[in-house]
Amino acid sequence: MTGADMKITAVRTFLMQAGPSNSGKPPRQIIPVVDESQPRLPGSRNWLFVKVETDAGITGIGECSGWPRVIERAIEDLSSLLIGEDPTHIERIAQKLQVAMMGHGMLGTVGGGALTGIDIALWDIKGKALGTPVWNLLGGRVRDRVQIYTHANNKEFALSAKTRGFKAIKCSGGSGLQDPVRKVATMRELLGSDVDIAVDVHGPPWLTPIDAARLARALEPYDILWLEDPIAPDNLDGYKRIRDASTVPLAAGERVSGIFGERELIEKELVDIIQPDAGRAGGITQMKKIAAMAEAHHIAVAPHSGSLGPVAEYAALHLMASIPNALMLERMEDDWEGRRQTIVPHPEQADGFLTVPDAPGLGCDIVEAFIAGFPSQGNVSVPSKTLDDRDRIGGEGRLYVQTRLRRGKYFNAGDE
Repeated sequence: MTGADMKITAVRTFLMQAGPSNSGKPPRQIIPVVDESQPRLPGSRNWLFVKVETDAGITGIGECSGWPRVIERAIEDLSSLLIGEDPTHIERIAQKLQVAMMGHGMLGTVGGGALTGIDIALWDIKGKALGTPVWNLLGGRVRDRVQIYTHANNKEFALSAKTRGFKAIKCSGGSGLQDPVRKVATMRELLGSDVDIAVDVHGPPWLTPIDAARLARALEPYDILWLEDPIAPDNLDGYKRIRDASTVPLAAGERVSGIFGERELIEKELVDIIQPDAGRAGGITQMKKIAAMAEAHHIAVAPHSGSLGPVAEYAALHLMASIPNALMLERMEDDWEGRRQTIVPHPEQADGFLTVPDAPGLGCDIVEAFIAGFPSQGNVSVPSKTLDDRDRIGGEGRLYVQTRLRRGKYFNAGDE
């Protein structure tokens, strides 16, 4: 049953507390929550999955990020507009939902997250109805495998990643990296020239543009793959200052949503790599448009998906298989062992690549019983309440933007 014969009958959400992103460290132990007397998972990461059901018995799954606990309520509100719609008319539904939300103002990643989960689920339904993978609906396959990178913030994990076949790693950390130049110098010496190194220095506190420019120049000798989120996402003019000062490739885009959120980064060529978030960019529909805009400016695509759940990863995998300017996909497969139990089947990984799936639709499904064992306990990060971060990152974690202190150490490699 397809086309006019198929209608949406229900939309369900599945919100769970996920173990924290824990770059460069062993995976966290799984501690299911049955009642409040039991131990809680540390961290504030939530995953929100969506199921769209039809009268044909075909079900699609999606995933939302951008503040999952809030987005779940948005999905509940929007679901009444979906009942009775033909799920194969994906663009029409996306336009309808966008218009329905506009009375609330420019909702950014919260609105984008709601659209994303629904959109991914609709592509899943369409693929299943037609008996073909989503990538085939996007124009066919450009590649059979998609290169991935992982996070590594210490020597042990970096060497482990290289041994497992990763050809690229990213050094990152909440509230920025401590001594980023020294860390990159150490990683380059450890890994040699065969492994690419990306650097993520996101805040808070964010770097000022002049500090970001100085850091970019300091990183030039190490031939990094990109410098990610070097300044606050609302300071677009600052990207031009960094670009004018350095030849290091710049990457950004995970903190905005849709073609309108990414437009200036692309059209003004402020970045070399655009990073739409696979859970809040607006879905496969918007990400395909973003990729086309980027292609026209010779900008590569490397979706943000490290903190997301496995459904968003599958969606990004189908997109990356179908576009010419795909660079690589973020993957933290061992940040929490519960990731592998949240979905079936798990993506096939070998030699630093994910195999593009051939099953109809996305080619995966969530494990509802496992998800139910991890109810949401909180979904906001707690800012630093002390000044201890001044010694750790040369700034206070409670501030949005701050000039870096201890500058002789922060901007130089020096000795470990």
